[in-house]
Amino acid sequence: MAASGKDWWRGAVIYQIYPRSFADSNGDGIGDLPGITAHLDYVAGLGVDAIWLSPFFKSPMKDFGYDVEDYCAVDPMFGTLADFDELVAHAHRLGLKVMIDQVLSHTADTHPWFRESRASRTNPKADWYVWADPKPDGTPPNNWLSIFGGSGWQWDTRRCQYYLHNFLVEQPDLNFHNPDVRAALLKTVKFWLDRGVDGFRHDTLNYYLHDALLRDNPPNITPGMSDVPAINPYGWQLHLHDKTQPGTLAILEDLRRLFDRYKDIAAVGEVGAGAESNSIIAEYTSGEKRFHMCYGFDLLSGDGDAGALRAAVEGFESVAGDGWICWALSNHDVIRAASRWHGTEHADDFAPLSLAMLLSLRGSQCIYQGEELGLGEADVPFEALQDPYGKTFWPEFKGRDGCRTPMPWTQGVRAGFTSSRHPWLPIPEEHRARSVARQQGKPGSALERVRVFLHWRQRQRVLREGTIKFHDAPKGVLAFTRSLGEEHLFCAFNLKGKAVSFAAPVAGLVPVEGHGFAGTLVKNTVRLAERQAFFGRVKR
Repeated sequence: MAASGKDWWRGAVIYQIYPRSFADSNGDGIGDLPGITAHLDYVAGLGVDAIWLSPFFKSPMKDFGYDVEDYCAVDPMFGTLADFDELVAHAHRLGLKVMIDQVLSHTADTHPWFRESRASRTNPKADWYVWADPKPDGTPPNNWLSIFGGSGWQWDTRRCQYYLHNFLVEQPDLNFHNPDVRAALLKTVKFWLDRGVDGFRHDTLNYYLHDALLRDNPPNITPGMSDVPAINPYGWQLHLHDKTQPGTLAILEDLRRLFDRYKDIAAVGEVGAGAESNSIIAEYTSGEKRFHMCYGFDLLSGDGDAGALRAAVEGFESVAGDGWICWALSNHDVIRAASRWHGTEHADDFAPLSLAMLLSLRGSQCIYQGEELGLGEADVPFEALQDPYGKTFWPEFKGRDGCRTPMPWTQGVRAGFTSSRHPWLPIPEEHRARSVARQQGKPGSALERVRVFLHWRQRQRVLREGTIKFHDAPKGVLAFTRSLGEEHLFCAFNLKGKAVSFAAPVAGLVPVEGHGFAGTLVKNTVRLAERQAFFGRVKR
């Protein structure tokens, strides 16, 4: 059974859907809401608790929906409000919770609020965005940078001032120091609560507020400790003043008060802050007045090294207190884990192993569409590239299109995604070879093994709510015990290398079955073939 009740989100498995690339119902080459609805039975059948929909709001699509023109409207590309209502109704019939993205730190430059704000320095919305005068020499007011390259400030000829944009020039930042802005955004969130959503994923949560004094950021002497590619100068600053301000907590508490007026709502906030992320996540999710959980980036990079994974989780646990994290290995912004971990050669083993490891950690978890199929990163040629981020930093960084290609439902030329001859991104042959139709019902396939594990996990309360304690293990093996009351579940994952045997670090283990993995226990020795896992209960 999927999670339910007030704390349904604690330890929940959330399936992320990127609407442009999930399923196209009208043949225009772009996924849409009716396409999602038509495939919700598949998602529910996996054994997940909720879906998270990336933005589907009205937008000029400069950043594919993360530039919102109307917070309370569905972009015609994706359908209508009636289509959304039907999606929610069908998801609820299937026992799925529905979470939607909220992109509140910035809008599109076509949003009516920004059109009014930039018209003059005296209009009612003049202070709704972050405006600043130039320095005496005409240069931007400070050294803040855009994640997408260049200065974080754009000159506007109407007001003869600069406006702040942490992302694209077409994504001006809202001024959260203005209470009218905060009140207006709360109304847009309430709009979706009234339509029956069960929660939200808040994009760039720690970007909501900036330093009102506009002080320069200092240099980062360890630029490798950053959430952006090394070639991006954004990582060369310590972002002390353009994000993660103390006043953000009051904004989170305003949002939480709104959430708590509705039944069983949960919110996860995206926090990108490099080495400081763990402490910020703990702070943002502490107690009952802030966010329920936050989305961490530590597992969204790296090559699956067991030591690094342990360090990342223990790093959060060391500061967590009563805070709660949401882990993910892949999403719409990063290279798919199968490619980062070199798992594409053994996808039928890699996908179930990596997801079983993820889903056994303390916290909630997100699975990105296609991850259950063992999909790797697609190689999108420059001439087919859509992502502005990739176009700016090509070829050293190819952007995010490689993880956003359409979901392969069948092995046909258009992968069952669309009837159009021109899907918005190309569908690689290697993805079609790993389609849902190719794997569905096939014992030993990645899809079926992931499904087996997810259904087994639903019955393991200790994996949803228990504490975690790591154990030393041979190189390439991640081992820990989850505990809840008198129940203790030992978990071990051979992530890399050859077959390995090691003495069980806890006594009294009894093997557990039903999860689909073939690790064994012989005379208190755990034996793991390559890319295998073992689960055992501690018998006291």
